[in-house]
Amino acid sequence: MKKTILYLMISVVTLSTFSTPLWAAEKNQITTAVPPREIPPEVQLQLNRIDEIKAMDKTDLTRAEKKELRKEVRAIRADIRANNNGIYLSVGGAIIIILLLILLL
Repeated sequence: MKKTILYLMISVVTLSTFSTPLWAAEKNQITTAVPPREIPPEVQLQLNRIDEIKAMDKTDLTRAEKKELRKEVRAIRADIRANNNGIYLSVGGAIIIILLLILLL
């Protein structure tokens, strides 16, 4: 008697976990096309410089020259990130803001 109950519980759990992805697959997926943002010309110049550096044949360069190229790429990437002008909020920050709103209201 106890084994049948155990087997019944195992089968119910198994069937409930494996049928969930099937339900998710039946829904119509809505895809929205996000129009590409226009890249400013100064950023495009920096991206082109990064592509040039990646396309270079670095086998005949010295260690110092390679190091300078790495520094240049890092500086360009840092500049692009700094000029992104976006406000980013981490998940932890969002949770703290929500908790403060709940507590204060």
